[in-house]
Amino acid sequence: MLVNHQHSILFIVWIEMAQLGGQEEQEKTTALKDLLSRIDLDELMKKDEPPFNFPNNLEEFEYAFNEKGQLRHIKTGEPFVFNYREDLHRWNQKRYEALGEIITKHVYELLEKECNMKKEILPVDATDDEPKSFIYLTEDALSNPDKLLVLIHGSGVVRAGQWARRLIINEDLDSGTQIPFIKRAMEEGYGVIVLNPNENYIEVEKTKKQTEPSADSSDEPAEKRERKDEKETKKHRDFYEKYRNPRQERETEQIPIRENSSPEEHAVYVWDNFIFKSSAKNIFFVAHSYGGLSFVELMIQREAEVKSKVCAVALTDSVHNVWHQEAGKSILEWMQEHCCNWVSSAEPLDTAVETMLPDCTRVSAGTERHELTSWKSFHSIFKYFTEAFEAQNCEAKPTTTVTTRSSNRIKHEEF
Repeated sequence: MLVNHQHSILFIVWIEMAQLGGQEEQEKTTALKDLLSRIDLDELMKKDEPPFNFPNNLEEFEYAFNEKGQLRHIKTGEPFVFNYREDLHRWNQKRYEALGEIITKHVYELLEKECNMKKEILPVDATDDEPKSFIYLTEDALSNPDKLLVLIHGSGVVRAGQWARRLIINEDLDSGTQIPFIKRAMEEGYGVIVLNPNENYIEVEKTKKQTEPSADSSDEPAEKRERKDEKETKKHRDFYEKYRNPRQERETEQIPIRENSSPEEHAVYVWDNFIFKSSAKNIFFVAHSYGGLSFVELMIQREAEVKSKVCAVALTDSVHNVWHQEAGKSILEWMQEHCCNWVSSAEPLDTAVETMLPDCTRVSAGTERHELTSWKSFHSIFKYFTEAFEAQNCEAKPTTTVTTRSSNRIKHEEF
């Protein structure tokens, strides 16, 4: 009987030891799974990556734009090479992005020096210490009594004056920037406003206090929980740290720019504070990609005002959707008369393209490349504007009362 009892005790001890061993193995397995879920090839390569220290200007990059507006290496004359270092895709991408920031500043300089445009800070009543954006205007943008051209680029990394960063770097300035549109417009007597819809926030580095969780010193249970969580986290981290040692990148937070925190909000703000207040009787828009969506949203919010001042709208491969954006019947009817969308297509330039959406005429931009649609339809767009301007000014305009936003707004009819 005693022997059986001793055997029972030993069996129980063996089970408990096995359970403890199993728990330890389970913890290791959990930590390993955590490691595998977090790690990827880029992370593994970070240990051997050179630092992200890149030149601050084109000269230090050893690149310059030639007389044709093409970016070329100063010594070899070759186009930009993305794969500067083999097997370091992430580093090459960071280098490309650094060059892109320099390109953005270069285009700003061209707007100011070659096009004689001035920068206007947004919001117009911004204080010294709040985040700011800006747009560009020609000297006569607000005073020109006849014609005003408004340019809106698409989404992504592009900023004021650009259609596509990729085209600027790999093709030339004419195809990738808005400068040809600005110069042509100025030659034909337009004032010009260049929007900057992707400049929606500023990034600031988080302080140590912002990145660490705050604890209430009077709440002892919370402190105990925090210490327990930190201990558990450290336990897992220590387990896989020998396999993974990525370079720490600075942690940032985004502070939105007041009344300009999205492309749509930016378009409405510039309309209210500049475009609608301008003297021009005939306003024209060129809106590329997401810029077309922003224009439609502007029209939904300021329908009566847009109808009273806008003569014609040229969209280039616009991504707007009148059904999803809930544009009313009256907006659709106006767009059918005053808008044309040059879309990416294999058909010859200006060939009619069928569409399921009942909003505006669609014609081919003469290219299947989305980012090239603005440049390829350049001459067609100005011809379209000239015809619209002549038609508008040949007709006797009836006197109309503009409905203000504070009074009876036009109600969008459902269809």
